[in-house]
Amino acid sequence: MNTLTKTNNQRGLMQPEFGDFPDMDDFFSNRWLRPFGKSMSAIPAVNVSEDDKNFTVDVMAPGFKKEDFKISSDDDTLTISAETKTESKENNKDYSRREFSCSSFTRSFNLPDNAKSDNIEASYSDGILQLKIAKDGKQTKPTKTIPIK
Repeated sequence: MNTLTKTNNQRGLMQPEFGDFPDMDDFFSNRWLRPFGKSMSAIPAVNVSEDDKNFTVDVMAPGFKKEDFKISSDDDTLTISAETKTESKENNKDYSRREFSCSSFTRSFNLPDNAKSDNIEASYSDGILQLKIAKDGKQTKPTKTIPIK
């Protein structure tokens, strides 16, 4: 495997409602109970690119702090998750107000054979989490088709 691939079937905010219809696993979910265009969860968009030395993963996640992210990798899976909570309280002579919100997500990717899962650098700036995954420089063996006799 030579490409970085998404392992979970999560949708972004701008996904058209009938973009891949029929998606029978999703057809009977509560997604159909909300008005069109309204998302129940905010799954950030991800851009994946590569050059000769690295794979680059850009996760668009504004509103988080770098401390909110958790990034882990094992031999063949990269997992990115984040959670943030906010709470505000206001007490006045005539009323009390308390507001809170929570936002979280998890994205997982299959790492290609030539990715170094022990050599990943991460940075977060201007709402974008960027991961650089080094390649090991070894050429992977091409897929060989075996004829059937």
